[in-house]
Amino acid sequence: MFKGCTVALVTPFRDDEEVDLDALGRLVDWHVEQGTPTISPVGTTGESPTLSHEEHERVIATVVERAAGRARVMAGTGSNATSEAIRLTRFAEKAGADGALLVAPYYNRPSQEGLYAHYARIAEATDLPLVLYNVPGRTARNVEPETVERLCRVARIVAVKEASGSLDQVSEIRLRTDLTILSGDDSLTLPMLAVGAEGVVSVAANLVPAEVIALIDAFERGDLADARRRHLALFPLCRDLLAIAANPIPVKTAMGLLGRIDGRMRLPLCPPGIGEVDRLRATLRRQGLLRD
Repeated sequence: MFKGCTVALVTPFRDDEEVDLDALGRLVDWHVEQGTPTISPVGTTGESPTLSHEEHERVIATVVERAAGRARVMAGTGSNATSEAIRLTRFAEKAGADGALLVAPYYNRPSQEGLYAHYARIAEATDLPLVLYNVPGRTARNVEPETVERLCRVARIVAVKEASGSLDQVSEIRLRTDLTILSGDDSLTLPMLAVGAEGVVSVAANLVPAEVIALIDAFERGDLADARRRHLALFPLCRDLLAIAANPIPVKTAMGLLGRIDGRMRLPLCPPGIGEVDRLRATLRRQGLLRD
């Protein structure tokens, strides 16, 4: 159910650093207009680590209410505490989300058995479709393909967002399971599609959802030349959204430059330097997104 393009939605803030729910609603409307099939609020890109529990829930509820069935909502409900992930997932279910995205527990570095038990316990506590999220660069622990294979037999686990950067790992998961595999790295979407992925949870889609959708569509209809052309056209933007600073600093800065939101973020994240902003501005111009 989560094949294709899912936008990893940013969380806009006002100048007092409060969540800007009006701007958030406008982003949801814009994605519906752009044809984005799935919206994923309060993941890493949505700055979930710096939102309070109340804010986290308010963002999920706002996105679900504003989407109003016009796009699916895959709510970020992961935590490094299993009890907290269960609480957030139950809230998302009650709010009307279509599914939950569950980042692997971060910092405490559980064993593979601990990872399995974490996800299995959450699955027991909800009826929502669940998407595993493996991002070892952030969590310091890889969810191994063998563990994903065990979890694919757990009811309600339907997909995995794979952000290890390893095509071998994607291939291994494809061999072992029938889960929907989603790229967690925009620059690897096309290579991952080639080895069995079926979509992406995209940061770049905050800026260019139609282009990300078109790349996936081209691959699905077998037009590899068009898919490659679209991949290469998007690659400079995808590269700079990762290379300039930690996500979501570049994408929020870009959205600020384009006037879509106030580009501020919460500490400990801070704006990039002048050189990085100039590089990002030049990339946006080359992509035809920003005009003088």
